[in-house]
Amino acid sequence: MSTSLRIGFVTGATPDKWARHWRDRRPEPLELVPVTEAHQLDGVLDGSLDMAIVRLPVDRDGLHCVRLYDEVQVAVASRDHVLAAADAEVNTGDLVDEQLVRPHSSGWRPSADQLDWPPMDEREAIETVAAGTGVVILPMSVARLHQRKDVVSRVVSDLAPTTIALTWKVERDDDVTQAFVGVTKGRTANTSR
Repeated sequence: MSTSLRIGFVTGATPDKWARHWRDRRPEPLELVPVTEAHQLDGVLDGSLDMAIVRLPVDRDGLHCVRLYDEVQVAVASRDHVLAAADAEVNTGDLVDEQLVRPHSSGWRPSADQLDWPPMDEREAIETVAAGTGVVILPMSVARLHQRKDVVSRVVSDLAPTTIALTWKVERDDDVTQAFVGVTKGRTANTSR
């Protein structure tokens, strides 16, 4: 029996298509392991995962990193919030007076004085804004994952998208690893790198 390929994937990433292609082409079993953004590299670094699908930025020291796709960022707020009246998009200028219930990964923050919020994960942040308190900015896929009827999300047009990438240790650059990279890059079974 072939050795299993263990791949972590960060909240919001969608590895299903690649997993299907892998299973159609390769004998090695593939195991997908959910990881949080805060710990997305831990398994790769400690060797419990062969690779990880991560949200950049990450420390790339000793790692290969291949960009897979970008995703837009959205502001999530209560359905009763003024944000709900906006069309499909807002910009950071529309959010300058808001309370961010969780710091934004880019470091952007509204000009209004911010409260000291306790640390919270994405689900907790969306529960907080659903109660009518502040907004949270998240990648669209994460906002969709935790979607609720009592919140709305609007694309934040002037924030750079977040990037999803595939990472693995430099010393683990073998044929199986490269075969999975090929699957994520859309190579067919007959294509070589």
